[in-house]
Amino acid sequence: MKLTALAKSICSRPFLPRITGPLQFRLLQHDFVPRDPKSKPIKYKYPAFYDPYGPRPPPSDKVVQLAERIASLTPEERRQISLTLFKRFCLPKLQPISTEGLDLGPQGGAPAGSAKVEEKKEKTTFDVKLEKFEAAAKLKIVKEVKTFFDLGMKEAKELVEKAPVVLKQGLTKEEASNIIEKIKAAGGVAIME
Repeated sequence: MKLTALAKSICSRPFLPRITGPLQFRLLQHDFVPRDPKSKPIKYKYPAFYDPYGPRPPPSDKVVQLAERIASLTPEERRQISLTLFKRFCLPKLQPISTEGLDLGPQGGAPAGSAKVEEKKEKTTFDVKLEKFEAAAKLKIVKEVKTFFDLGMKEAKELVEKAPVVLKQGLTKEEASNIIEKIKAAGGVAIME
């Protein structure tokens, strides 16, 4: 009987927050020291830049002499040194980064002479783009698109209604010209890109 009365009294009024207040968690820390309310906060002086590895010792005389000797070499000899070091340390050969297909703006990218070289390359893959079609020939074009690309009637109709739209990418020249001829015969205008 007394035990149940004690349990009810403990549960009915929360006495722990009243005793400890908001400092209950700080008091449970073993290293907590209350701060003097009249003291000013400590101001720390931060370095001009952050070095996560800390201060480094200056390079040895041997390293400085080696750097001076490398700097005095011709550019061709420096290239030979880099290749020799790559072989010596079994590092992978550096591959040039291809900027083909990337638009780097007016300042980045390949030199002007390489644009002419790219134009001379013959294109091997082509895209077929439906430009426009006659309203009366819409059903014929939808049927042609359906047969060429193995689409359902609904998907083919939605694709044709989005004109101008790219119908298929990565085709050979013969496949692309065949599709263009069929669409032209149905009453539409398609181009090869």
